[in-house]
Amino acid sequence: MKNIIVTGGAGFIGSHVVRLFVTKYPEYHIINVDKLTYAGNLANLRDVENLPNYTFVKADICDYDCMCQLLRKHEVDGIIHLAAESHVDRSIKDPFTFARTNVMGTLTLLQAAKEYWQAQGWEGKRFYHISTDEVYGALEMTHPEGVDPPFTTKASSAVHHEAYGLKFFTEDLKYQPHSPYSASKASSDHFVRAFHDTYGMPTIVTNCSNNYGPYQFPEKLIPLFINNIKLRKPLPVYGKGENVRDWLYVEDHARAIDLIFHRGNVADTYNIGGFNEWKNIDIIKVLVRTVDRLLGRKEDEDLDLITYVTDRAGHDLRYAIDSSKLQRELGWEPSLQFEEGIEKTVQWYLDNQAWMDNVTSGDYQKYYDDMYLNR
Repeated sequence: MKNIIVTGGAGFIGSHVVRLFVTKYPEYHIINVDKLTYAGNLANLRDVENLPNYTFVKADICDYDCMCQLLRKHEVDGIIHLAAESHVDRSIKDPFTFARTNVMGTLTLLQAAKEYWQAQGWEGKRFYHISTDEVYGALEMTHPEGVDPPFTTKASSAVHHEAYGLKFFTEDLKYQPHSPYSASKASSDHFVRAFHDTYGMPTIVTNCSNNYGPYQFPEKLIPLFINNIKLRKPLPVYGKGENVRDWLYVEDHARAIDLIFHRGNVADTYNIGGFNEWKNIDIIKVLVRTVDRLLGRKEDEDLDLITYVTDRAGHDLRYAIDSSKLQRELGWEPSLQFEEGIEKTVQWYLDNQAWMDNVTSGDYQKYYDDMYLNR
């Protein structure tokens, strides 16, 4: 029996990781530790919440005594650390919250794990920290004159990109964070690596590109715009929409986490990306066409909802992950092409309006109270 804590397991990526581990490894005991802030939602896990190898604990990762007690009580062998504040716009308005959760929360977990594991010996233990590609800063978008950059799914490999002279984030790049969010994640990454170098803790860090898919809180671009298109609300686009992001379907990220947790090299770093770059404006147009088609509307009927707004402060122009190390060493690659993934995602949100209404109304807190406190 492996006893594994997943922090932030009621969030978007975390809930997919919890679901995968609970169902794939019935011999494991998965302890979901989540504070249930605005983006944490136990409704994301209703299909597994009653399984015998799943336990939910409402707790703050910054509470050192609580984390120490949890590690001892459940005899924890591994930690998959996903809990984080992650919305850049919120970090610009409130950097202190990001420093507390992302930096001090990670340090609290590390210290609690060190105190518990060090006396037993490090064998069989693992601290896996999930980070972001934003710690690397921004990439240039230089390409040959008159050649359209390969920002679509046709650009399925780094080799194809390199033919156009484009750069990628690789594991050996220096950190250059540009927002309070990315600065807080960069700091937490450094603490994780320092605990390996100083104490010998078996750690792993991964840096991932933008995720999309079911159960994502609707402050992020894709679920927000799907809902706005459906309701015919404005689609606010920063600047000219030229910013480029690499997109990865969330279940592919969960599969990568599973693989790296079990087979990744201790003290190593792995980049996880979809080799799937899109300009923001292009992905928004795809969302409009897909939602309109699935709702039986005329093609491009809602393109006039696009509204250009003042660009965000410190807005990085391009992120692009090189996942070739992960592919080469562990055999992982994305399972879905973007068109297939976005179709599944749009359909899920259209079919689950009750979930959308629930997470935006705060009723999920009542669900938690009824499920765990009022019985």
